[in-house]
Amino acid sequence: MAVRTQHPAGPAPAPPLRERTGHLLLRAWCVFVVFQAIAGTAWTLAFGVAASTVIVVATAVVSLVVWLLIRPPIDVRRLPWFVLAYGVWAAASLIWSAWPATTGTTLALWLITTGQGLFVAAILTWREIIAAISAALKWSLGLSLVFELVVSLFVRRPILPGWVLPERGVKYDPIVYWSRNNLFDLDGRIQGIQGNANLLAVVALLGLIVFAIRWAAHAERRASAIVWISIAALLFVHAGSATAYLSAAAVIVVLVTVLLMRTVTRPGGRTVYYAAYAGVALAGAGILFFARDTLFTALGRSADLTGREGIWEQVLARAGEHPVIGWGFASPWLPWDSHFDGWIVDHGETVMQAHNMWIDVFLQLGVIGVLLMAGVYATFIWRAWFFAIDRPRWDLRDDRPYSPLTLLPTLVATVLLVQGLAESGPLVVWGWMLIVLLGLKVRQSPLLGVGPAETSWRIERGDPVTDQG
Repeated sequence: MAVRTQHPAGPAPAPPLRERTGHLLLRAWCVFVVFQAIAGTAWTLAFGVAASTVIVVATAVVSLVVWLLIRPPIDVRRLPWFVLAYGVWAAASLIWSAWPATTGTTLALWLITTGQGLFVAAILTWREIIAAISAALKWSLGLSLVFELVVSLFVRRPILPGWVLPERGVKYDPIVYWSRNNLFDLDGRIQGIQGNANLLAVVALLGLIVFAIRWAAHAERRASAIVWISIAALLFVHAGSATAYLSAAAVIVVLVTVLLMRTVTRPGGRTVYYAAYAGVALAGAGILFFARDTLFTALGRSADLTGREGIWEQVLARAGEHPVIGWGFASPWLPWDSHFDGWIVDHGETVMQAHNMWIDVFLQLGVIGVLLMAGVYATFIWRAWFFAIDRPRWDLRDDRPYSPLTLLPTLVATVLLVQGLAESGPLVVWGWMLIVLLGLKVRQSPLLGVGPAETSWRIERGDPVTDQG
């Protein structure tokens, strides 16, 4: 019979380490913060502008209080300086802005979004961040599917924002509907809780990326991963966004290239893949430009990207009047401002964006703003790329396995870049939060398990800090 001696060879039996309740609540809060950004206009469509403003401001105040209480460690030398410089330039535009009220309002939204992105990046580890994004995407996609099901099964007709039913006999433009009741119409597009098919499609695409990465990293149960990937695929296809389809194609090209880069074992071996990657990119750009009529017709869209070329012409014409410093920060354009109200109208509704990230920045902040935004993306893409393709290494050992989790930043950057060609979404809410969040994290923690927040939470959970894998 085994007897415990007074001089045991190992530590006494103990229950497994568990995360503190406070940290679990903190992770849940971060999920809500990310969900709030991904849900986009859902708050406004459901509860109105005033209520959604209160929700956004209250959420920001809570995050600020939590940040001040916890004071997560941050390496100041590794802050996203181009993001901060862009914010300073946007704030400076208050001096010459043609629409100061819009600049002040949207600048406050920018500060909240940026602060929330920095908050999540500073508080959570890499694995926790990806888990939080995954959970937020599940809530967004799940609620979108339930919302469309309720409309199709119980309401049985389109619904307007604010849960208002359209008057019978009155013809509305489809663009004004929150839901078009198209879930069971194979030819119709669904819009989800966001009330926008293009935004729902890109959220579904992000879901496909994140769920697949977590499945490959064995961070998601097989059955759960299959269910959520199926839901994301269903919503992605049913949203029918041409821009999202192009983003998906670009993601596949980048993913294949990254995986090929990871197979290289000799110096200079990546050069061939870089050349092939550049060739594919140039060929794709050529096909997109010269065969766009055929391509967009096959995707069910007009060659001018559903009127976007006309919008670009008008925006560029106005931007050309102040090409260096722009007219003043305004992301998004507020439709009740007299400078935007009725300026560009699409389907009877005032347009709230330039439908191109770079043209939008050029209008608002001129060439200087475009250069700063280019710096934001260039630094993020550079770090994200090598975060994905370089083998994790901090000592002489060079045979550590790659992690599927390191693919996320570069694939998200790909989605944002392609989306930015036809949408201004990467400048606001979900798009801007992701680039700030992932941009800060990849600078602070260039290796999984290495970095200020990574080490501090590992210590709190009792993990050995010497194990950097």
